[in-house]
Amino acid sequence: MGFVLLILGIALWWGAHLFKRIAPERRAAMGNKGRGPIALALIASLVLIVLGYRWADMIHLWFPPAWLWHVNNLLMLLAVWTFGTSEIKGGKVWPATRIRHPQLTAVKTWAVAHLLVNGDLASVLLFGSMLAWAVVEVIAINRAEPGWTPPPVAPARKLVVLAVITVLVYAVVVGIHFWLGVRPFP
Repeated sequence: MGFVLLILGIALWWGAHLFKRIAPERRAAMGNKGRGPIALALIASLVLIVLGYRWADMIHLWFPPAWLWHVNNLLMLLAVWTFGTSEIKGGKVWPATRIRHPQLTAVKTWAVAHLLVNGDLASVLLFGSMLAWAVVEVIAINRAEPGWTPPPVAPARKLVVLAVITVLVYAVVVGIHFWLGVRPFP
């Protein structure tokens, strides 16, 4: 049952996110009223993904070495930082000054980090599909909107603020992992 819910959740996630790219006229016709159904679909997808992932049978495909946990944690810190760079107003900081899609890049980094340390089938399905989704989303956006101008560089104080926020968010994420019974450190 867990794998069925997980796969349904992943499919709904993909569909809700790519709906705008697959059927742009239909999405445009929905206007602002379309935001509610899309938001509900995303919430439902997350519920299905979480329940499916938690209820899926443990089927080991490989056993990652403990040293990969350190790589995972560094990549996760980078993912939180990269996601945060997209939210800065009044300019951007690295890597958002160099890459067009920092949030999707953060998702790809998050997915790769988790694939390194989770060798079970449910994790491969979840994190592999999220990695694939982020790649497809970048390609779809770049095809629909080919032009991109790098944003201006933010003042140095924004860099310091982002560094503090990144450490705090990372600490919260680590705390949530411990609360869920997942050890994020070897």
